[in-house]
Amino acid sequence: MSHLRVISNPKTELPMGQIIQGNCVEGMNALPAESVDLVFADPPYNLQLGGDLSRPDNSVVNGVTEEWDQFDTMDAYDLFTHDWLKAARRILKPNGALWVIGSYHNIFRVGTVLQDQQFWIQNDVIWRKSNPMPNFRGTRFTNATETLIWATKTEDAKPTFHYDAMKMMNDGVQMRNDWTIPICTGRERLKKGDGSKAHPTQKPEALLHRVILSTSNPGDVIVDPFFGTGTTGAVAKKLGREFIGFEMEEDYIAHARRRIAKIKTGGAAALSVTKSKRDEPRVPFGDIVSRGLIKMGTTLYSKNGLLQAEVRADGSLISDGIEGSIHKVGAKLTDAPSCNGWTFWHYQSPQGLKPIDAVRSEVRAEMAESASAE
Repeated sequence: MSHLRVISNPKTELPMGQIIQGNCVEGMNALPAESVDLVFADPPYNLQLGGDLSRPDNSVVNGVTEEWDQFDTMDAYDLFTHDWLKAARRILKPNGALWVIGSYHNIFRVGTVLQDQQFWIQNDVIWRKSNPMPNFRGTRFTNATETLIWATKTEDAKPTFHYDAMKMMNDGVQMRNDWTIPICTGRERLKKGDGSKAHPTQKPEALLHRVILSTSNPGDVIVDPFFGTGTTGAVAKKLGREFIGFEMEEDYIAHARRRIAKIKTGGAAALSVTKSKRDEPRVPFGDIVSRGLIKMGTTLYSKNGLLQAEVRADGSLISDGIEGSIHKVGAKLTDAPSCNGWTFWHYQSPQGLKPIDAVRSEVRAEMAESASAE
């Protein structure tokens, strides 16, 4: 018997904020095509565990022994992966993001199927667990990492990526693709009435915070095909995103609903992030010249004042016979493969040399003020 919600108008209606009990492939196939902004998937790992695992004191380690993580053959797992990825691809917007996490047991097989379906891998991210479970048998290296794959539907997709926000989160240093985050413990770990774990592979909210903040915007729709106890939904709600979850196990759904019901969404100011200059409106240097903000004939200088160039009527520069854009002339004079002319070139102000980018920032501020007034 199917527990899937029937969508009356699939072109305009999405079951926002709902956890739908049932098969995720059927559930995603019931959603409109190209209707969601991000899919985060934490599929079964197919761990193929053999027998019980004990600690040195003979206490039993609670591993993943649930039926949903067991597949008869690798072919069966590959077919399962093909089906849910195909359904996820259909509902993802052209510039949407797909994230999938796994261990060495399954992530390489998932990656193969993902590429077979023409997804384009943007990044892999290594989650380094600062407090991993030890290798009690002493037969292998301690498994301290999991791998996330961030992909888009096509190579030429233009996915959301808040580079500057992630850099800000990392104390002003470019964020790398290795994230050191502890496994889910303490108060964050959901427990059953008897004190045991509500879910064997509950992910830490810090991990989903980075995924969702970096590749989506407030109001975006996020689908989690393997919702579990609701980490994706909890973080999505905190960050002002919409979510739709699919989950087979009724007990997990109950835990997720209680968890998410307690969460409050932050206000608009709290949800905003550091903006990237790439997202700001384009302002050609020629426009600044035509408006007289920097006059033709003005001499521009490198930061140290050693290099000079003259501004021409069309916004190009000329220096010692070298002519071209602010970027091209800067690169030629410094014998560099490229140059950001906006920060390289400076004009003389009463306060000394200032980068021409300061003028562009003023123009952008005017544009933003005009847009908000309309």
